[in-house]
Amino acid sequence: MAMTVGGANEFNSEINVTPMVDVMLVLLIIFMIVTPLLQQGVSVNLPRDMISPDEDADIAKDTSVIVAIPDNSNFYIGKEQFPIDALGDVIKRRMEGKTPEKRIVYIKSGVDVDYGRVVAAIETIRKQDIDKIGLVADKKKGGEAPK
Repeated sequence: MAMTVGGANEFNSEINVTPMVDVMLVLLIIFMIVTPLLQQGVSVNLPRDMISPDEDADIAKDTSVIVAIPDNSNFYIGKEQFPIDALGDVIKRRMEGKTPEKRIVYIKSGVDVDYGRVVAAIETIRKQDIDKIGLVADKKKGGEAPK
């Protein structure tokens, strides 16, 4: 009896699953690494119990200025943390060269943040000659009014 060392002379009609599984695992790892990098700014626990109007499309743009206040002691623009004293200068620099209708600053405040901290941020923004300030909240699912 002779054995063929290198395979049979016939074609193999079975699917080789191992390379496909390897490719899928590599894609899964790539998506797991890239997805957190796509998030802009700092995570803030936004209020949910209100019906808000349609989201402004400018919030998602990279050129928009979003002040995130996740707790009572921190202020972020993007992923950079700033004290309340330096917040005005940073906003002023980022607003240079923008047309008056594009000079909007958005504030994302957490649920547990004191009202006074949000007002302090608004005062700092208004001192930079910015009149348009947007408050960001999660849109409530469904169209019914809160009770």
